[in-house]
Amino acid sequence: MPLCLTWISLLCMVLVGCSTDKETLMPHGEQTMLDIWNGAGSQGTQQQLLEVRQQLRRPLTQGELSSTVQEPYTRTAENEIRSLFPRLPNPDLLLYVYPHLSGTEQAPVPGYSTVFPFYQRVQYALPGERQEDL
Repeated sequence: MPLCLTWISLLCMVLVGCSTDKETLMPHGEQTMLDIWNGAGSQGTQQQLLEVRQQLRRPLTQGELSSTVQEPYTRTAENEIRSLFPRLPNPDLLLYVYPHLSGTEQAPVPGYSTVFPFYQRVQYALPGERQEDL
């Protein structure tokens, strides 16, 4: 019996939904979609919007224009990568190569410095693994 009541109530809801007129639910205005798209009759609205925007605008102060105030909030590729993919510490070995002669022709090579990481691969921290910057 409860199953029969469920079907009857569902049928009643469907019939009530179908009996509603489209114009009652969604009345049609004077403008067509093409008129709305082309902006017909909205010059007054555009003018009001422009006036409100002009009232809300204010000049920036000299402090707001300086880059040092905005720098902590600026997104750069460097700080995005460092914050998303923090690296685990990998100490470096700094090596200085003295000037020398190289090859069969004894070409002079100036002295230079180079860096070798202790670990072969760069290791990245898992989310929540590193709490402080090392």
